[in-house]
Amino acid sequence: MSIQDDMDPLRGRPIRRNRLNDLYSKEWLKFQKSWFVHNPPRRRKGVVRHPAKFPETLVEEFIRFFTKAGETVLDPMAGTGSTIVAAARAGRVGIGIELQEEYAEIGRQWLAEELEALGEAAPEGSRIITGDARDLGKLGLPPVDYCITSPPYWDMLRVKGWKTQKHRAQSENLDVYYSDDERDLGNIDDYNEFVALTAGIYREVATAMRPKAYLTVIVKNVKKGPTIYPLAWDLGKAIGEFLKLKDERIWCQDDQRLSPFGMGNCWVSNTMHQYCLNFRKE
Repeated sequence: MSIQDDMDPLRGRPIRRNRLNDLYSKEWLKFQKSWFVHNPPRRRKGVVRHPAKFPETLVEEFIRFFTKAGETVLDPMAGTGSTIVAAARAGRVGIGIELQEEYAEIGRQWLAEELEALGEAAPEGSRIITGDARDLGKLGLPPVDYCITSPPYWDMLRVKGWKTQKHRAQSENLDVYYSDDERDLGNIDDYNEFVALTAGIYREVATAMRPKAYLTVIVKNVKKGPTIYPLAWDLGKAIGEFLKLKDERIWCQDDQRLSPFGMGNCWVSNTMHQYCLNFRKE
């Protein structure tokens, strides 16, 4: 049967000698767009406690592009397990590392439900480990085919008046910041120290990655008082010292409400995008 005979009206044609993923031509081309809009579904009740969960629906799109079925996906800051669940849904083995046991346990329960639902199609070996990502090299992980993760956005969850705090503080059982753990990156108040320590974790990740594997870091620049801190760019530069920055995709979030910051006085943007920085181990 020829590739022409395998034409799918939605997916396109199979790609000859596709070494990266299992996608067809139209799927590959769509992902190459440098920006995308993704409005995730409502967070399920069990995982909403985490103050900064990122959507597994978005993560699954990246996993399907940067891996083949059966490969291993790592998230060193797993939270409640979005990446690991997304990997399972895509037929990949997900391994997560999470500092806080309460979030790790929520993730394990969610993962168990997903694996049960998948039945015989569930990948073996998916798990969430309670531990410090800075000790990643001591965990005896298999070679990593892909890593996708989102770090804390500095200590912004602790900033007085941070937009998520008021709503979450008024709700029962919803955390407004990650923890009081001194090992928690979200508790570091010195910006340069935060960037250096976060990049250090990704250096550990790079050691675990196989050659030619990709790392995706989802991050945004942050405002603190009158100052913009270019967190995405500073992390991109720091990680670029040991992994090759290949490109970026910009996640546009058009489901957020606009606020009249600085109206009639000065320019203050409503930040409704995040950077998905893609690195490769050369």
